[in-house]
Amino acid sequence: MEFVSPYFLFGLCAISIPIIIHLFNFRRYKKVYFTNVKFIEDLQQKTKKKSQLKHLLVLLMRILAVSSLVLAFAQPYIPVSENLINLESKNAVSVYIDNSFSLEAHSSKGLLIEEAKNKALEIASAYNTTDLFQLLTNDFEGKHQHFVNKDEFVELINEVKISPAVRNLSEVNRRQFDLIKNNDAKNKTTYFISDFQKSISDIDNLLNDSNIKTFLIPLKANKTDNLFIDSCWFDSPIQQNNRNVKLSVRIKNLSSENFEKIPIKLLINDNQKALASFDIEANSETEVVLPYTIRSTGIQFCKLEITDYPVIYDDHFYFSYFVSSSIPILSINGKDENVYLNSLFKNDSAFSFNNSSEKHLDYSSFSNYRLIILNELKSISSGLELELLRFMKNGGSIIVFPASEIDIENYKLFLSKINAGYYTALDTFRTKLENINLNHPVYRDVFEKIPENISLPYVFSHYSIKTISQSNVEILLKIQNSDIFLLTSSYQKGRIYLSAVPLNAEFSNFPKHAIFVPTMYKIALLSDYVNKLFYTVGSNNQIELNNIQFAKNDEILKLRNKSTGFEFIPEIRNVDSQTQIYFHNQLKEADNYSLFYGEKEIAGLSFNYDRKESDLSCYNADDLNALILKSNLKNYSVFEINEKPLIKMLQEMNQGIRLWKLFVLFALLFLAFEIILLRIW
Repeated sequence: MEFVSPYFLFGLCAISIPIIIHLFNFRRYKKVYFTNVKFIEDLQQKTKKKSQLKHLLVLLMRILAVSSLVLAFAQPYIPVSENLINLESKNAVSVYIDNSFSLEAHSSKGLLIEEAKNKALEIASAYNTTDLFQLLTNDFEGKHQHFVNKDEFVELINEVKISPAVRNLSEVNRRQFDLIKNNDAKNKTTYFISDFQKSISDIDNLLNDSNIKTFLIPLKANKTDNLFIDSCWFDSPIQQNNRNVKLSVRIKNLSSENFEKIPIKLLINDNQKALASFDIEANSETEVVLPYTIRSTGIQFCKLEITDYPVIYDDHFYFSYFVSSSIPILSINGKDENVYLNSLFKNDSAFSFNNSSEKHLDYSSFSNYRLIILNELKSISSGLELELLRFMKNGGSIIVFPASEIDIENYKLFLSKINAGYYTALDTFRTKLENINLNHPVYRDVFEKIPENISLPYVFSHYSIKTISQSNVEILLKIQNSDIFLLTSSYQKGRIYLSAVPLNAEFSNFPKHAIFVPTMYKIALLSDYVNKLFYTVGSNNQIELNNIQFAKNDEILKLRNKSTGFEFIPEIRNVDSQTQIYFHNQLKEADNYSLFYGEKEIAGLSFNYDRKESDLSCYNADDLNALILKSNLKNYSVFEINEKPLIKMLQEMNQGIRLWKLFVLFALLFLAFEIILLRIW
């Protein structure tokens, strides 16, 4: 125990006053005369013992009363041993309020977000008006990036609203430390007010600074159960008109209940396209497959729906995709046009097929194509090589069919830059294919069943292919002597397919075989640009689009929500054939959005809220204390919220446990006992 005014303890000398009074005043006796001497002696003995006990008790009460009053004036307190807040010097205080969706949950005191704001106000009340304060939320707004006075801080707290933004605890911690380190205040303290969801509370990544005290204030919701849509994907990356597709949807049940016959709907362009139901066990996940047929081209805006209460922000899932009316293909021919390629692509409305001689190439048009076929080129010029590398860097695909006689060193130089295989020598041994890679997307859904005695193409002559990196190469077709017939390799965002033979009957019967059509068809389909089905609000502030074409005018690029009318102008940067779009936290709502160039709709973008917020399992005070101890965070403490108000807990941190009121009460009690002794006894 310590004292605020220890000099008052000299007042304890005042206890000598009642002692002196008792020594001199209570020793006086009055004589009483009786005829029976023996009776008088007995009465005198009893009265003397009772009187002595009474006097001693009165003396004790007076001593205790005086001592209690003296101690009350000395203001005793029990100091808190850890992380004392010093109010005698200037303080810099940074408070983080978690305003994510999980704070919409209810506690015994109402909404968690309101409870968090009240806690922040209590923190402000515990400090002096001369101290500096800084508020931080998940939005990382500009107005929260500097310190303000107490009144301005209170106003900022009252303005806090729920936000879709999600931040890991370590990210907030770094921002707080960066801001508070630059402050010249002597005492620096940070507070975290949050429900401390396990998905965002990376305690082991928190910074530890001996000059900064940090307090964690956990909030607890009444219920943490949730059923939500986690993600979705197609069985094929490319969608085509008049084709059957399968959409897989992952559902998660983070609750203690089993659910049966829960309906899920798929809406495309506001029309219901598919309906299904699912069963899911407690604390598990399941996948629901929604089959349907694509009946239109262009941008397809989609929404998945389930029903779950009370957490509803993750019951809708938005995504969008583009169905091309035709895929543009360019064949660069070393000699004549290839009859097999013309027969396959020219009369198919799903493709826009063009031929060009290697001597009359328009390099600027390469960005208009999805697939470029190098048909029997003896060598690749330096200019063509440069443009092909740029084409693949931006997501384009290339198929190489060598000429009958090629410059092997020239091809090796080009193919080595892509880190793919390269040609070594011509092999004239007659053989046939023996293996098809059915696990690759090119052949994955081509065959329902492969017969044991399937007839594969014959190979009369072929160029041997040597691979550079096994990890970057996938073999699609293999010859019986273990040579490669067709391989694929990725480069930047694009892909190259390398054939061991040209498309003519002198080298193989591959172009006349039944497998030729699905091979070329799937390669062409897979070459179409694929943008992501969906993005995350707050996380994807910069995205890249590959298939955007801009006219040369002064039109403005705008992102618009057709249903709400919300619209803003994002920052754009054009890099080769890619368009980079920067949102700078302007987009807050999950929904489908249209990208307009002037008044022309050129792309669809879909955004969903971060699913980290859907996992409502949180750390309690004991868990946080254990994690802090494990991470050796010596300057971190946890306030366990209970019936005691936070402001009282903070005052105890400031001033210790004050005992002066208790000693005033003791003084009154001792005086009351003295009166009882004197009046009744």
